[in-house]
Amino acid sequence: MKIYYGEETKKALSNFPFDSGRTRMEFILSIVKIKKAAAIANYKAGNLNKEIKDAIVKVCEEILKGKNDDQFTISYIQGGAGTASHMNVNEVIANKATLFLDGKTKVHPNNHVNYSQSTNDVNPSALKLTSIFLLENLDISLSSLVKSFESKAKEFKNINKLGRTHLQDAIPTTLGIEFKAYGDILKRHTFQIKTAVSICETLNLGGTAIGNSINASSLYIKEVYKELNKETGKKFRKANNMMAKTSSQTDFLIISQTITALCVDLSKTANDFKFMASGPNGAIGEIILPELQKGSSIMPGKVNPVMPETVNQLYFVISGNNLSIEKAVEAAQMELGVMLPVIVEKLIDSIKLTTEVIEQFDKLCISKVKADKEKCKYFLENSTAYATLFVPHLGYDLVSSLVKKSISTKKTFREVMLEEGHLKESKFNKIVKQ
Repeated sequence: MKIYYGEETKKALSNFPFDSGRTRMEFILSIVKIKKAAAIANYKAGNLNKEIKDAIVKVCEEILKGKNDDQFTISYIQGGAGTASHMNVNEVIANKATLFLDGKTKVHPNNHVNYSQSTNDVNPSALKLTSIFLLENLDISLSSLVKSFESKAKEFKNINKLGRTHLQDAIPTTLGIEFKAYGDILKRHTFQIKTAVSICETLNLGGTAIGNSINASSLYIKEVYKELNKETGKKFRKANNMMAKTSSQTDFLIISQTITALCVDLSKTANDFKFMASGPNGAIGEIILPELQKGSSIMPGKVNPVMPETVNQLYFVISGNNLSIEKAVEAAQMELGVMLPVIVEKLIDSIKLTTEVIEQFDKLCISKVKADKEKCKYFLENSTAYATLFVPHLGYDLVSSLVKKSISTKKTFREVMLEEGHLKESKFNKIVKQ
């Protein structure tokens, strides 16, 4: 492998030889996009000549096409607020640009590639670039899942079933209404994701070391946003107070908490699915999940709720990531959030993994789930769920006594009502249908 990185990258590889996974390529490529925009902006601001600008831009375009992924192998666990990964990018671009110029002009990683920039404004900005695209993908996948729930809600709209509270018999409902509720719960999160996307649009790029724009001219700052937006097709804007955005990284915590809240509701939904699909004969079995793989290496014919269980485990991972991000954000010191590498890894992992699991949950579970109409009817008819409907007609106390009698005699509420003679069967049926 030909090596394009330099001494600072070599030091980082020696200092951080951890088998923890390398810095995410999505993040690296976002830094490269910033470097390309910065080179053009610096040229327009009179800081770089055309020859060096063109060489830097050419290298950036090659890297963005995936030609040099093997040059970026530093562990994501690293000190220095991500300076190691940032310098890795600077060095690769500088050394390749020098080769493009046949070695006649030396392109320097700091003096040229990093002109008007700092790790402290480039890296947080790069994470926002990365996050905005990942969040948009998540929004697409989540919206598809919502539509699948809505489709199933229509399919199941006439299937009457028992509604439960505290896992006890409550009142009648339909399977369609339940599925519509699941869809609407998740739909709320699409609005929160859009809010998270808007958070990503405000950057501290141009703030350099601590947010007061040392060594970055106003012309460069104006041009770098113009070029970055041209490169990405987005509308990034400069923060009103770049020091505030440099010293505090709670924007990333808010994004993480948005993902965590979504996964909480996904996991709750998965728990409900496991409960409703339990059995098939030893529990309620109101819905039937697709058989995706053998459920046991010893028990023939067993079907496990593997996709709902995967969603549960997604929540466990994302909850842990969120705690790591919270701790890393809180550890900011004075004018800088110094623990960005952990935030980068955990935030990207959370958004990508959530998107991937949602897609599988949609494709392999929600779109293929079936209803057992007879089981739904059986549990409804043999429950005390109808009782609440008769309170306005007979009063709470009388209905309560009838419920107790139903339980003690192991008769249905319908049977007890008709035996007691409080209502005629035609009246009972009319109330139930309402």
